[in-house]
Amino acid sequence: MNRFIPLLFALFASISAFSQTEKLRIIVIGAHPDDCDLDAGGTAILFSKMGHAVKFVAVTNGDAGHQKMKGAALAKRRLGEAKEAGRRFGVEYDVLNNHDGQLEPTLDVRLQVIRKIREWNADVVIAPRPNDYHPDHRYTGVLVQDAAFMVTVPNIAPETPALSKNPVFLYSQDRFQRPNPFRPDIAVDITSVYDQKVHALDAHVSQVYEWLPWIGHYSEKVPADTTQRKKWLHEFQAGEIIPEVRQSLEKWYGKEHAANVKYAEAFEVCEYGAQPDEARRKQLFPMLGTK
Repeated sequence: MNRFIPLLFALFASISAFSQTEKLRIIVIGAHPDDCDLDAGGTAILFSKMGHAVKFVAVTNGDAGHQKMKGAALAKRRLGEAKEAGRRFGVEYDVLNNHDGQLEPTLDVRLQVIRKIREWNADVVIAPRPNDYHPDHRYTGVLVQDAAFMVTVPNIAPETPALSKNPVFLYSQDRFQRPNPFRPDIAVDITSVYDQKVHALDAHVSQVYEWLPWIGHYSEKVPADTTQRKKWLHEFQAGEIIPEVRQSLEKWYGKEHAANVKYAEAFEVCEYGAQPDEARRKQLFPMLGTK
């Protein structure tokens, strides 16, 4: 029996080495061009810097999100902004041609989402929860939930080969309490890449400096100077880390590290799709700290 022990050690070492070098494929799905960026942009940068492949997908083209522009002209502008943001994030960025503000969880759009997840051969899928103030956000959550099992069913959208494994589906963080509050199963320290996240968000000029300030009634706070704008955006996007997320950071990074985290993104494991244990979560999020 003793002669097998070295072989077992070698096997475990090879499995460990594989998990450390596994190249992950992550797809983030949002309702509009800029939603993925806000929800998971820092985490996407960390994945990209570690050599993993990340894609952002906007389910609508954003052709209603502005106080002056609209339609095809606005959609074209937002597509250009998304592509530039993707370059700054280090990710691929796709924008589907569904109208902003008119999204519904139809079979047609579900099939679009299924195809995108399959084409990317995703290990991880990140999307909003299906409870939100914006119907496009809600229905994006529903569409991804509806796709979660179907990505493995060969007879659905058969022109795009079904996945042989079910990805892990995650919700991005939100503030909504009904029917249940967000649960931060995973929290990622993005402090080291927060400046780059802001730099990438800065590409969405029509949104972060025009539309969102206008609809939110804080346009007067946005500086006219482009240099000052980015400094303002840096401070404006710096939200407070809620206690539940801080506790999750402590779990993954230890108390000393967590106490010094200034910026974080958090995710909840969806009950659909693969259900990773703690060891697998660490493999899927290799930027998580060691205690």
